[in-house]
Formats: sequence, structure tokens, C-alpha cells
Amino acid sequence: MLSWLESAFAWLGYTFVNRWGAFERGYRRPYARFALRLRFAFYPLLVLVALGWLAWDWNHERSLASAENAIFDQVIKLRPWEPKPSGKVVVVEIDDCSIEYYRRLGEGGWPWSRQRHADLLDALDRAGARAVGYDVQFIEPSNSDPIGDATLEAMAAGGRGRFVFGSTRTPAGFDDSPGALPVSQAPGAFALATQPRRPGPRVALLQPYGEAMARNSALLDITRDSDGVLRDIPLRKAIGDWALPSLSLRLAAGVQHRPLAGYPESIRVNWRTHGQLPYASAADLIEGRAVCDRGGAMAALDGRTAVVGYTAAGLNDAKPTPVNPAMPGVEVHAEAVEALLAGTAIWMPPAGFKYLLAAVLVLLSGFAFWRGEPAWEIDEVFVASNLALLVVAFVGLTAFGVFFDIFAALGFVSLCFGLCRVYAATQRGRAVGNDDYRPQFDPERDRWLALARLRFEPDPGLDRRALGRRIREYRRRLRGWLYRGTEAAALEGVVEYKSWLWESLVDVTVLMWGGPDRDTVAATAQRELQALREHLAGHDDVLPDDGSVRVASLISVAVAQDEPIAQTRARVCSVLGRLLASTDERPLSAHDSFSADDEAGSELRATARPASPPA
Repeated sequence: MLSWLESAFAWLGYTFVNRWGAFERGYRRPYARFALRLRFAFYPLLVLVALGWLAWDWNHERSLASAENAIFDQVIKLRPWEPKPSGKVVVVEIDDCSIEYYRRLGEGGWPWSRQRHADLLDALDRAGARAVGYDVQFIEPSNSDPIGDATLEAMAAGGRGRFVFGSTRTPAGFDDSPGALPVSQAPGAFALATQPRRPGPRVALLQPYGEAMARNSALLDITRDSDGVLRDIPLRKAIGDWALPSLSLRLAAGVQHRPLAGYPESIRVNWRTHGQLPYASAADLIEGRAVCDRGGAMAALDGRTAVVGYTAAGLNDAKPTPVNPAMPGVEVHAEAVEALLAGTAIWMPPAGFKYLLAAVLVLLSGFAFWRGEPAWEIDEVFVASNLALLVVAFVGLTAFGVFFDIFAALGFVSLCFGLCRVYAATQRGRAVGNDDYRPQFDPERDRWLALARLRFEPDPGLDRRALGRRIREYRRRLRGWLYRGTEAAALEGVVEYKSWLWESLVDVTVLMWGGPDRDTVAATAQRELQALREHLAGHDDVLPDDGSVRVASLISVAVAQDEPIAQTRARVCSVLGRLLASTDERPLSAHDSFSADDEAGSELRATARPASPPA
């Protein structure tokens, strides 16, 4: 049974490799012919396409930025720790318990009377709240509670800016309506330019009914990202040379005594998954005792900033955030105030940084491959540097509140780098005579072989480091010539490996040409070696060789009449061995033609003339 299984697996392995090889040849050979025509123009074309896409995406959908936002949502949930609330901001919620408590007292449910809101504001004032933001709109006076309206308006006037009420901007189509006013005259409006135009464009606002309340109002409007998730909270609404502050901005500026124009346009909150801002129930504050059981002591309010809003079921203006798909709107405003007062907002580079980084890395990748396929160690450096950048971005967000949104940008660059490597692999596969990329040695066609051993001989006096650089540069130039398309097949030695054997052969490359007769194969080899000499010499004005390329050549019968394939393979191995063991070599610049003793089958060519200057 074991013998049968061994035979079956051997047959399956052989069959699969052959079938799979045929499948690969089906698409790799056409691709190699395409690469032979396009040559090294592929890399600048890829760079142009990549840069063009980055420019188009920046001016249109910004899908790269959207991808970064989606990654941010995951990273902020995966971090091992998150900042704790500073305690400077308290959320005062009009919750189900508060509404139900006063309903049982016969006051009805929601909406509350204006007097009840005045009582809540008075309770916050008596509790020592430093400032209060009211995330409830009072657009029109109440027909049933005029005294409550007057009380609320009086408290707004007495607060002298400590109490900020909510307003909202109507759609821009209403800016020409009779109720619109110049933006410079809107509550809290501040100039964005040193010499703003007055009175500025007209703007339609839904403001609180009272004069003092309207004067101390700010926008409740919050815009979301394109995917509907709220990550960045706007702090102002720019209209011409002027801007209207948000509720969170006006609250924070009043507490910190800073000008409104000194804050950024928007902030990204350091969203918390586990921690939560301190909460207090509205009914508890109004009654001065624990009416609603929240499972702990009521949050202290003395010297703190309070943000009031409703969280009751059916009233909650929930907004999706990275950590909560239905976060109450009042908590969103409170988180923005917390970020401003505690300085915990996430710092992020400018929006175009990730596009600029991607563009620079794509340019560097394209240039590196355009010069010639870089060593395989570059892949390790590329992966390691990308991982290091990702770790820095993750640690920065976790420990320092700094987020470099470069995850998707590095993914895009990795895609371009991978395409370059795949294309270079096609060029290399053809250069080394890989059967997947071009037909290999065919005994029926290649009856004669011409071989040339190339070796870089450095000038005397080069130290070890300089020698290593010169050999690497020589091999890069040689790869560039081979990848541009030749009839020669090169041994795999043109690719760099780290082992003692390859260290011994680091500067040795063998090229082989096949042909139907001696004259044809000799002419082909001679023509291409001349082209190689011109290619290497063409770079001397930029990078000196500090050495010369030495050549040993051989021409031989490869296949005898009616010779079995095993004997042909042995003959080729023998010819290659003779070439590698040869000590008869001359400068590439002195190479003139191949010669061989046809009767002997193969002999090394002797030097025919004095050496010319090195290539």
C-alpha cells in the first residue's frame, strides 16, 4: 500500500508540475513578448498612471482618504488603552427617567415647559457650573408658558455669555428670505480675514426666540464624512470672510478666554470605547436629590462645563461614530468640548500628506526599478520600513493622540511596488532563459553553442567597501542590458544571493547563445557582446567602472548527429566546465570574434590582439 501511495503521489506531482507549467507558459510568454517591446518604459508609465490616479482621487472622491478613515475606525478600537475623561465636562441628560418623573407629577411628557428648562439651568448655576451649553432649540416662544419664556430669557441675560443656546442654519436657498441677516451681524460671527468684507453675505438662521438667548447662541449643525460616520467635528461654518461658531467652540472659547478665530476649523475627537464622560440626570439636578438611579454618585458640577441634551428613547438625535453606531448628539458636542478643554484632540497631518507620501514612494520605487532590477534585499527593507511606519502610527494614536493616516497610502505604494517586481521578474525570467517566458535550448534547432564568461576585474587599490559598490553597480548595469532584450540566456548568477558559493561567483556571469550553425551563432554572440560593451561604456561619464570586464569565450558543437539527449546534456555540461575553468581571458573592449576547433568540439579562444582600454 505504501509503495502504491508513493507511486501515485509521484505521478500526481509530475503531472501537476507539467500541467501547471503549460498553464504558466500560456500567459507568461505573451507577457514576456509584451515586456520585450515595452522594456523599461513600463516603470515611468506606471508612475505616471499612479500619480495621475492620486491627483484625480484628491480632486474627486478621495477614496484613499475614505480608506484611511475606515482603518482609523478599526485602529482606535484595537488600541490597548485610551485616554480617560478629564472631568472638566459633564453631560446633563434629559433621559427617560427625567421625563417619566415629571409626567407622573402631572406635567405631561415631552416637550417640557420652558419653566422646567429654566429650573434646570438655575440648578446648574447653583451647582457651580462654569458654563452651560444647551443642545435643545427654543425657536418660538411658548403660548402656554409665557412666564417660563421670560424666566429662561432672564437667565440667559444674567449669565453674560456663560449659557450658550443652540441654533441652526437653514439650507442655503433660504439665505435670500426676508428673515436672513448679514453674516457679520449673526451671533458669535468672527472674521477669517484681516480685512473682511462687511456686512458680508446674508445667512438664514433658526435662532432662539429671546434676544439674550439669540445673542448667546451657536450652531448645532454637524456634518459627517462621506460614509456617514462622524469622526471630525466641525467647529465653525465659513461664509465668505466670516465664520459662525459651533456650540462646542463657543463654549470652549468662553471658558478658556480665547478668540474664536484661534481654533482650528475642525477637530478629530479621541473617541473612547470603554471610558465615558461623567453623566448627570436632569431630574436629579432639578430636585436636588437622586430621583433617577444611575448606579453611582451624581457627577460633580462645580467649576465644570455642562452640556445639556436629551437622550430619551424616541428623542435621541443619535449619530454614528467610530466607537458607537448611535451616540447621543449631546455626547458628541460634549466630546468636542472635552477635546478642546483637555487638549485631547487627535493630531493628524494635513489632508494631503498621505497623497504626497504615496506619490514620493511611488516615484522612488519606479526610479529604483527603472535603473535596473534592485537586489532582493530591497523587498525586506521595503516591508520592514512599512511595518515600522505602521507601528509608529499605531503607537502614536494609542500613547500620544497622534495619528499618521498612512495605512492605505502604504497599501497603494505596496501595490505599485509589487507590479514593478512582477514586471522585473518577467524581464529576469526571459534573461535567464526560463522556459515559462521563452523557448529554451532545443537540440533540433540549437546545434551549435557560443558561450562567454564575463568577470569584473577591479582596479588595484580599491578597498573592500568600494569594491562591493563597484561590483553591485556593474551587475545592475548588466541586468539592465539583459532585460532590454537579447538572444543570450544568462546563468542565474545575475541575481544576487547571500551564500559562500555565490560570494565566490559574485562577479562571474555566463552568457549562452544557440544557433543552427557555427557562423550564425558566432555572429550573434559577437554582435551582442559589442552592444554590451557600448552599454557599459555609455555610463562611464556618470559612474566610473574602476575596473574592466574580462571575457573568456567558447564556441562548440552542442548536438551531434543522432545523439541521445543524455549525451547532449553531458556535452553541454562539459563545455560549460571548460569555460568556467579557463584562465584565458581578455578585456571586453578587445573582443573581436569567436573561434573554435570544430574537430575537437570546443576550445577556448586565444587572445588575438593587445588589450584595448577597459570598457
